[in-house]
Amino acid sequence: MSATGESAAQDPAQSAIEEVGADSTAGQGAAPGSRRYQLLARGKVRSVGIVAPFVILFIVLSIASGGFLTKANLLNILDQQAATLVIAAAGTLVLVSGGIDLSVGAVYGLAAVVSGKLLGHVPAGFAILAGILAGTLVGTVNGFIATFLRINALITTLAMSFVVAGIASLVTQGNLLVLSSDTSFGDFSNTDILGVNSSTWVMVIVVVVLGLLLARTTIGRYMYAAGGNAEAARIAGVRVNMTRIIAFALSGSAAAIGGIIDSSRVLSADGTNNSQLTFTVLAGIVVGGTSILGGEGVVWRTAIGVLLIALIGNGYDLLGLNPLYEQITLGVIMMLAVGLDAWSRQVRH
Repeated sequence: MSATGESAAQDPAQSAIEEVGADSTAGQGAAPGSRRYQLLARGKVRSVGIVAPFVILFIVLSIASGGFLTKANLLNILDQQAATLVIAAAGTLVLVSGGIDLSVGAVYGLAAVVSGKLLGHVPAGFAILAGILAGTLVGTVNGFIATFLRINALITTLAMSFVVAGIASLVTQGNLLVLSSDTSFGDFSNTDILGVNSSTWVMVIVVVVLGLLLARTTIGRYMYAAGGNAEAARIAGVRVNMTRIIAFALSGSAAAIGGIIDSSRVLSADGTNNSQLTFTVLAGIVVGGTSILGGEGVVWRTAIGVLLIALIGNGYDLLGLNPLYEQITLGVIMMLAVGLDAWSRQVRH
């Protein structure tokens, strides 16, 4: 290949590496009209698009309901959404890298069942670790099938959700697994630390770590590159398949942590598919401005998206509104978010 041809081939690849993460960085040195400048501008629009509705809804609920703006209610929201936030944070990495994970609800249940079954035979810490490893294994298998075997990630993870849920149901014989109330397993979620449940602290740590991984590390930049332009990323030397497998593995780990958080809180485990959780997680990610086509998104916006959905549910409860309309509201919001993403891409091209 000639030097000129090689240079031309490297240009899109280099662009794929240099421009990834523009959504989540300050953007110094971005010239007006450049590709990076456009990415930064669109990232700011997405940020305003999620922060503004969240702030407005927060203010409205604070005025409309006296019980909303209380420490007990706000901490309760965080505690109840801890598992969803953890799973959605990792799910953001999967979508950014060009995949999608519909198996998180099933992995959530499997990890809880694995940990619950081991309690009484091994210390609680080992039971928790076993549950997380089970989730990581499922996520890794998802990534391998979707990348090396080139089976669509949506089909792969949907099929895997049925497999995993079936295994969990066989283990529990379709029954709710009730855990011993005197086990230290419950301390994982219910320990009071500075007036806040440990489940919330676990959530904060996981979300912050995953956010930094995506925004500030090389593997994070590779995830953006893999989702934004996989072929150019390969030319630039990015191991796209391995990058996506890592994202899926982290998603499986996070789903397992989420399942353990909730089973530890209520001291019970259920091996069902939890498809409603999968929908809520995906909705939070998309509402947070992560593109379903890959290459764009940040974890902190996903967290705001999940909390926005939680505020809507909390508002329906506090204001005594008909809960049947809540699902309609969430569906409309999700369609608007996806439509906005599609429109922004059309404008860009």
